[in-house]
Amino acid sequence: MGSNYNSTGSTEYRIAAGNTNRIYQGMPVIPTAVGVIDDFEAAAGGTVSILGVFYGCEYVSSTTGEVIFSNNWPGSGADTNHPVKAFVYDDPNQLFVIAADAGGSDFDTEAEIRAAIFLNVQMANGNSGNNTTGISTAVADLSTAAVTATFPLRIVGIQEDAENSDFTAAGIPLIVRINNHFNAPNGSIVQGTVSTLGV
Repeated sequence: MGSNYNSTGSTEYRIAAGNTNRIYQGMPVIPTAVGVIDDFEAAAGGTVSILGVFYGCEYVSSTTGEVIFSNNWPGSGADTNHPVKAFVYDDPNQLFVIAADAGGSDFDTEAEIRAAIFLNVQMANGNSGNNTTGISTAVADLSTAAVTATFPLRIVGIQEDAENSDFTAAGIPLIVRINNHFNAPNGSIVQGTVSTLGV
């Protein structure tokens, strides 16, 4: 499953040119009441429906005047006379891979982690990332695994990865889907209302 209505696999949105929140590639993002996106933790406690996962952005540099494509929004440096274009994987059915943290004694065997499939989890470091690579450092917080429907991610499987196959360590790649997705029929928690009329 994945973004499939066009060939790029992502949808263009906008970031407010004055937004100082850094947004990293792979970070969940939310829609705001003013028609732009922001990082997931920008809303109090992550209570706003997730719109999708940030891929990168394009903006005009305020110092060189050149168009820059970046895998992260650095939180500054855009010429405010031009839009900051953000690209987001926003299909509500899309599946993603996220690394699991070291879940502690309750999640340190393959059987215990496989038992968490179909449970929901919170994220740790949901709005953090690496400033050098521009990539999100968010991980799935296995210690929160529960049936709680308000948690942002549902575990639907484990990706086979020879380099991350030690179930006693952090890094097991979990396949997840976004719960309460903004674009799902009943997805909007706070920002706006999902339409049920017309096309």
